[in-house]
Amino acid sequence: MPIFIDRRLNPKDKSLGNRQRFLRRAREELKRNIRDHVRTGRIAELDREHAVPMPRKGTSEPTFSGAKDSGRRQHILPGNRSFSPGDLIPKPSGGGTGPSGPGTTESEDDFRFVLSREEVLDLFFEDLELPDLVKLSLKQILSFKPRRAGFTASGAPTNINVGRTMRNSHGRRIALKRPKQEELDAVARQLAELESKPPNAAARDRIAALRKDLERLERRRRRIAYVDPVDIRFNRFDPQPVPNASAVMFCLMDVSGSMGEREKDLAKRFFVLLHLFLTRRYDRTEIVFIRHTHEAQEVDEHTFFYHTQSGGTVVSTALEEMHRIIEQRYPVAEWNIYAAQASDGDNFATDSERCIELLDRRLMHLCQYFAYVEIIDERESHIFGSTENGTSLWRAYSAIDEKWPNFQMRRIAAPADIYPVFRELFARQPALRKSA
Repeated sequence: MPIFIDRRLNPKDKSLGNRQRFLRRAREELKRNIRDHVRTGRIAELDREHAVPMPRKGTSEPTFSGAKDSGRRQHILPGNRSFSPGDLIPKPSGGGTGPSGPGTTESEDDFRFVLSREEVLDLFFEDLELPDLVKLSLKQILSFKPRRAGFTASGAPTNINVGRTMRNSHGRRIALKRPKQEELDAVARQLAELESKPPNAAARDRIAALRKDLERLERRRRRIAYVDPVDIRFNRFDPQPVPNASAVMFCLMDVSGSMGEREKDLAKRFFVLLHLFLTRRYDRTEIVFIRHTHEAQEVDEHTFFYHTQSGGTVVSTALEEMHRIIEQRYPVAEWNIYAAQASDGDNFATDSERCIELLDRRLMHLCQYFAYVEIIDERESHIFGSTENGTSLWRAYSAIDEKWPNFQMRRIAAPADIYPVFRELFARQPALRKSA
């Protein structure tokens, strides 16, 4: 019968390995608690540490145990520091280790597990992504382009660097004193002159010496190659990672007089969640903020979320501003273009047709995905159950929704609707469903 004795000391602090194992076991419970907290709290509080209540069930450590149908058993539980085989363990008082019922005995309650900001965002956004990202992934998939990185002694023949090779050859020939062709020609001329004259004893000795020198020079010249394999150098290229695609998200928000504080708060909460999602999941995603009343302008992040503004409502100005920015800064061949628009549905009487024209003829041809979120009154949410009962902008956008599969529209009536709507719009590989 096997006997297991674990004498490892328990760590003094929570190690990273133990923490990661616990997160994997309790992942679903942690995700559920985080989502419940976001539904009832403030979206901006998502970007910080969270203390999540965890039930005792499912958090116990695994242990070794003997088979119940076997004979005599001896075993030591993991974490033992005091016992050896054969020691008698006193029976615990209280009749068990589970949660106790009414009485005076102590019971084990739920505990609170503190998640860091990084862990909260990882759990919150792990199954979300920008839909229909057909121009390749932004963060995980990279392309590589060659970059000159000096020279190497091996490589393809097409990459031979002639200049560096000949420089090495010249230096080696000088160091080894390889005879030049001029030296051989000079000896050959002297030999020819002597051989053309009447021979005598001195001439014959001189001719023999010159022939010997010529043979030595030719032999040395053959041994020392003009270009040796050791001289050859190839151009070296190192792969340089380059993102295959970049993305830009246009955030369009109505800040006109028809948008009350409640509507603006819901719209800002939705965009805060979108902003956290984009900055967390993608390294090369630019965000363009556009606010509009009867006129639209590109603003920075702080102005978009906190600046107060009011005026009339002309939605097409935001779409025109978006189209102008795309043409100036974001070539469609190089950028994945996304847009999210939040409005209460109120619009100038004749402007909705202009919005349809801009979307149908221009923007939807450029965008990977366009999401429209309409902020409605919670008391009237049951009225807006179909496209016929919606606002003028909702009815106009319904025509785009029916024609373009990369256009989606949803309604938000209360803070609790923000996260479910956000998941519907940005769930991983979503089924593009049409709104009722």
